[in-house]
Amino acid sequence: MDERLKPYEEKMQKSYDFLVNDLGTIRAGRANPHVLDKIKVDYYGTPTPIQQVGNITVPEPRVLQIAPWEKSLIKDIEKAIMASDVGITPSNDGSLIRLVFPELTEERRKDLVKDIRKRGEENKVAIRNTRRDGNDALKKLAKAEVSEDEIKELEEKLQKLTDKFIKDVDKLVEEKSKEILTV
Repeated sequence: MDERLKPYEEKMQKSYDFLVNDLGTIRAGRANPHVLDKIKVDYYGTPTPIQQVGNITVPEPRVLQIAPWEKSLIKDIEKAIMASDVGITPSNDGSLIRLVFPELTEERRKDLVKDIRKRGEENKVAIRNTRRDGNDALKKLAKAEVSEDEIKELEEKLQKLTDKFIKDVDKLVEEKSKEILTV
């Protein structure tokens, strides 16, 4: 890979990685600890990720279990989950918090797939914007004594890079959509 294209490849990779993490937080009817990734608990006045205040396990396919390291945190963890957009009411037995994921309705599944596709499209726009920035930078290089053939070659490499990431995004969106639509 040409060094002049490296920053654009890294930007595209970051966009793709963001989408991977973002789609990981969408719940698909199965218990997935990543749905809690964005939730912070007030831990002695500091907003702290749930993963850092307790142990999260998946004892059954549709149940998440949170075992806080300090029993005093149970109420705070419950409050944080209730305030989040997870959409599940936690239940606790004094030492553990359980989140039972309901089966998704057909309509909810279709809404989630629409949302996934929208996020995929937004990600592809970000990748194409990176390509545009790269092409603009290459046009400036043309004024700086770089041959037209070399510029054409770099533009083609940048396009191939863009195509690869767009294909990866499409594949990721398709896999996540299949996962959601599988009952």
